[in-house]
This record gives sequence, structure tokens and C-alpha cells, in this order.
Amino acid sequence: MPPPPVRCDIFCRVIDNLGDAGVTWRLSRQLAVEFSWQVRLVIDDPAPLAGFAPGQQFVEVRRWEGDCADLMPADVVIEAFACDLPPRYVEAMRARARPPVWLNLEYLSAEDWVVGCHGLPSPQAGLQKFFFFPGFVPGTGGLLRERDHAVPPAPIFAGSLEISLFCYENPRLPALLAAWLDGEQPIHCHVCAGLPRQQVEAWLDETFSAGMTARRGNLTLSALPFLPQPDYDALLGRCHLNFVRGEDSFVRAQWAERPFVWQAYPQAQAGHLIKLDAFLNLYTDDAAVRDFFFAWNGVGSLDWPAFAARLPALAAKAPGWARQIAAQGDLATNLVKFCTARL
Repeated sequence: MPPPPVRCDIFCRVIDNLGDAGVTWRLSRQLAVEFSWQVRLVIDDPAPLAGFAPGQQFVEVRRWEGDCADLMPADVVIEAFACDLPPRYVEAMRARARPPVWLNLEYLSAEDWVVGCHGLPSPQAGLQKFFFFPGFVPGTGGLLRERDHAVPPAPIFAGSLEISLFCYENPRLPALLAAWLDGEQPIHCHVCAGLPRQQVEAWLDETFSAGMTARRGNLTLSALPFLPQPDYDALLGRCHLNFVRGEDSFVRAQWAERPFVWQAYPQAQAGHLIKLDAFLNLYTDDAAVRDFFFAWNGVGSLDWPAFAARLPALAAKAPGWARQIAAQGDLATNLVKFCTARL
């Protein structure tokens, strides 16, 4: 008789409703579909999941309410992004005959110290919690990527540069739109729902609802509805350039093997710029590319023509970069191996 499936609880408190929820949903789905784990995602705001994966049947989703007194701890407990488990749930973990494998799934960073901290235990009064860090280099947990992920054929250049726009509130966006409007190259920008579309609507000074198109000079803007994750991934593959943010879309843009520009999640005391610099130190030494990334994150002037001239080189580099960051294995597989060795 085969052993019973591993039961896994993943806890998530939503800070950025598309980032935290997006990462934990992808991980939950992959553990359930690829490894046949029984996954329960306990999240304080499950609303985004209906947009990410309408009609999903792979994962049990529970709203995080109060101290979760009705939840019996699973074999593996994943605390996403240091969200702090309910004390009553932790006490129930201690009461188990065999304590669960407890992971703190950390935020993604390319900083040097991550390798030294990945996998370290933290004693918790009779329990052990392990730090599990996503990362770009050997010695980290790797990045989320499904087994069946396939890179779409490179988009054909048909006269206009196809760009997707997904960002936080960004004061540099009006200048970028103006540069596109006045540029010699036609640009078609696909504007994602939420903050990007709101900012573009303010710049246009007119209604810009899902399904609408606006044209200004050499710039065409298309307003997208909220996209399920597979549709968003497909959008990244159709575009010549993708503006992404945070963690989930940032990683997906790299698997799409297309040029991208990353807006890091803004942090106090400019901590996000440290993360940006650490990533760029791995990714490129091209001054024009580095300058544009920093300018998009609020430091320096935004020189679109200089960056646009580097797009062919970035496109040529993208497949090799994807192979490099895939070399240490994907995050879900590495996590399963880590937990299985301790169950």
C-alpha cells in the first residue's frame, strides 16, 4: 500500500495582494499537481485567487480568521514571508507525536547573504523552523517554475514594439509614456489592470476601461482585464519587452525569455535599491540597462532611447540567462526534497 500523501498547510497574509497571493498560489498548485501533496492554503484575503485561477480544484483554500482553532496541523507547514502563525496553531504543532516540518518561505533576493542563511534552523521552544530562500544561484531554493512550462516562440516584429506594463505607483511612468508617444518607433503597450491602468487613465485624462484602446502619436495603449496567471504568462511571451514588479511577475518574465524591466517592491530606507543592485550584479554589466532599471526605480534619468538600443542584445541574452537560473532546480522540487528528508 502506498504511503498517504503529504499534507501541507501554507499560510499567507496579503500585503501586496497580487504578489504574496500570486507566489503562494503558484507554489500551492505545483505541490498539489506535480507532487500529489494535499495542500491547504490559509490566506487572509482569498479574493485574488478567484482571478488567478477561476474554478480551480487542486488546492483547499481557507480564509485565515482568528487563531485557526479548527485547523489540525499538517505534516509540512509553510509560513510565507514571515507572516507569523497563529499561536494556537503552533501549540497544536507541538502536541503532534511527530512535529511538522516548518518552513519560513522568505522573499526573493539576490543578495550575497542569502546563500549562507538558506536552510538554517531556528529553534522555537520544542520545534524547529527552517529558513527557505528562493534565489538565482546554487545554494538557494531556486525559483518557481512548473515542469510543463514551455517557452513560446519569439514574437515576430510586425512594425510595432509590443510591450506589457505591470508596475506599482510609479512617478516615472508619465515621462516614459511621453517618450513612447514622441519616439520614431511605433509602440503597442498592453496595460495590466489595477495600478498600471489607473495611472495610464490619469495620464490620458479620459476613461480607460478594460477592452479600450487609446492612441497618442506613435503610441497605442490597450487596457487589459484582470488576467488569470496562465494568460498573464502567455502575455509575457507575446511581448518584445515586459515591465514587471515585485516577485511573481519578475520571475515569470525571466522564464518567458524576453527583455524586461523590474520595479522592486518599495521599502523603507531604500532597501529595495539594495535588492535591485544585487540582482543587476548577477544579470548584467551593461551600463545603459543598469541605468534604466535604476531610473525606473526612482534613481537617475530615464533614457528610453539608450535602453531601447539594448533590446536586441537583451533578447539574445534571455535564453541563456533562463538556463543559468534554472540550473539549481525549481523551488517546489527543492522544497519537496528538503521536507521529505525531514519527515
